[in-house]
Amino acid sequence: MTDPLLKIEDLQITFPHRRGDFIAVQGFELTLNKGEIVGLIGESGAGKSTVGNAVIGLLSPPGRVTSGQILLDGQDLTELTAHRLAALRGRRIGMIFQDPMTSLNPLMTVGQQLAQSISILRKMPMRQARAEAARRLSDVGISDAKNRMDQYPHEFSGGMRQRVVIALALAGDPDLLIADEPTTALDVSVQKQVLDLIKDICRERALGVILVTHDMGVIAETADRVCVMRHGKLVETGDTQKVLAHPTADYTTRLIAAIPSITEREDRFRNPEPRTGDIDKWLLQAHDREEEGHFLNTTDLVKEFPAKGVSFGIRQPPFRAVDVPQIQIARGEVLGLVGESGSGKSTLGRLLTGLLPITQGSVTYTDHGDISAFRRAAPRKAFRRDVQVVFQDPYSSLNSRLRVDRILAEPIRFHGLASRSQTPRLVAALLERVGLSAEDGRKYPHQFSGGQRQRICIARALAVRPRFILCDEPTSALDVSIQADMLALLMELRRSLGLTMLFVSHDLAVVRQVSDRVAVMRKGKIVELKEAETLFQSPEHEYTRHLLSTAPRVEGHRPSNTAASTRKAIQ
Repeated sequence: MTDPLLKIEDLQITFPHRRGDFIAVQGFELTLNKGEIVGLIGESGAGKSTVGNAVIGLLSPPGRVTSGQILLDGQDLTELTAHRLAALRGRRIGMIFQDPMTSLNPLMTVGQQLAQSISILRKMPMRQARAEAARRLSDVGISDAKNRMDQYPHEFSGGMRQRVVIALALAGDPDLLIADEPTTALDVSVQKQVLDLIKDICRERALGVILVTHDMGVIAETADRVCVMRHGKLVETGDTQKVLAHPTADYTTRLIAAIPSITEREDRFRNPEPRTGDIDKWLLQAHDREEEGHFLNTTDLVKEFPAKGVSFGIRQPPFRAVDVPQIQIARGEVLGLVGESGSGKSTLGRLLTGLLPITQGSVTYTDHGDISAFRRAAPRKAFRRDVQVVFQDPYSSLNSRLRVDRILAEPIRFHGLASRSQTPRLVAALLERVGLSAEDGRKYPHQFSGGQRQRICIARALAVRPRFILCDEPTSALDVSIQADMLALLMELRRSLGLTMLFVSHDLAVVRQVSDRVAVMRKGKIVELKEAETLFQSPEHEYTRHLLSTAPRVEGHRPSNTAASTRKAIQ
C-alpha cells in the first residue's frame, strides 16, 4: 500500500486570548491519497477553513498549531520555517480561496497575474508564460481567453473571477489543492464545470484535493470521502455515499435533513408557522392603500452599457445586458429568477428596484406609476420606502462603524415613520421579529455570524414597512442549516405581511422551495417563465433542462428517516 499524500494526526489549533486560549480545532485527523478528493463540511465556525489554512501555513495570527502533525509525503509541515513553507505554496500546495475578488490584484490584468505566477513557479520566460496563461484560462472555461487576458478583474463576473483564481491555484502544478468554498458564488452550470474540472485534474495529475464547502450537494457529487466537523472536532468521517445514506452521528443526520430538495416542495418552506407579533400591526400599516391588479409590470425593458475603446477605428456597439419584452409580478407573489453568472439576473433586479437607470422601456408599479418618470423627491421617496433590497453579502451591506440599533433606526427616522421616543421600541421589536434579541441592538456588525448579519439586513429592509423586497442571492454565503432557517423566515414574513418578492438565486433547489413562478434568464433574455412546479417537472427550453441536469443534488443519498429531523433546529 502506498503512503498517503497528506496525513493529519491529532491536530490542535489554538488562538491565544487575554481571557483564555480559544481552541479552534481539537483532535482532528485526516488521510488524503493521491488522486482523491476529501470533503470537509460543517456549519460556519466549525473549523473547516482553519484546517485548510493550517495545511498551507496561512493561519491568521496569533493562531498556531499547538499539537499534532501535518505530514505531506512524510514531511511534517508544522516543523518548517516560514521561508520553507512559502517555498511550498504554489509549487506543492495550491489554494482556491472563497472570495475571488479579494484574491486578485485589481490593478493588474488577469493575464499579467496568471503569466507572472506561471513564470515564477515554473521558471518560464514571460512570453511563453503568457501563452501558457491563455491556454489555462481556456482550460477553466473562459471563452476568448487571448483577448480576455488584457482585462481587469472587475470586468469579469463573479463566476469568471473564480475560474481565474482556480487557474492561478494550478499555475505551479501542485500535488495538493485546497479548495475553500470554490463554488459558493457560482451558478449551477458553471459550478458543475468547475467541479468537473477539479475532478478531471485530480484524476489526470494524481492531485490530492481537500474540498471545503457547506454545500452537501457538491460533496455528494464530488468527494470520495467526507469529514463532518462541528465546533472544531471531527464528528464523522467515511465514504461519502455511505455517510450520506447511513449517517451515524445525529448532527450529520440533521445537517443532511436541512438541505432543500430539488425534486419536491417541502411544507417547512411553503407553509411555515406564522409568528406574528405586535410589530406586525405597525408593519402592515403600509398595506391599507393597496390597489387591485399586478404589483409590477415592465414593457420592452432594455439596459445597455457603453462599450469601451475603439477597434480598428470603429467604436464598438454598446453591450445589451437586459432585453425583456414584458414581465409581471402579482401582489403577494414570489417570482424566482435563475440563470448563469452574467445572464443579467442582478441587473434586471436593479432595474426593477430603480437602482440602475433604464436605457429603454418602462418599469411601472401599480401604486407608483412609471419609476423613470419621477420628477419630484416626494414620489421617489415613497417608492424607495415601498421597495427594498436584501443583498447577497451581509458583511459589506452593513455599516461596520454603526451599532445595529442605529442601523435600523436610521431608515425609520429618515422616512418619518415614528417619533424619536418610539424608535428604540420598534428597533427592539424588529430584531426580535427576525429571531434576534433586543440586546443585540447594542452590538456592532462584526460581532455577529453571517446568518445573524443577514437577519439584520432583513430587519433593516422591514424597518420602512416595504411591500416589495428584492432578495439578491440572500442565502448563497450561508451553510445549509442557517440557509434553511433564513428561507423559513423569509417565507413566514411573506405569508404574515403579504410581501411581494423577486428572489434571485443560482440555487435551483432553493428557488423551487420559495417561488410561485420561475423565470429563467440567459444572455439578458428570459427564455422561459412559468409556474414553479410546471417548470421543474416539465421544462420546455433546452437551457432550462441543462440547468436542471447540472444542479448538484443529494436525492438518492439521503437517509430515509430524515423527515422528522428536518423539523429540528441544529443545536
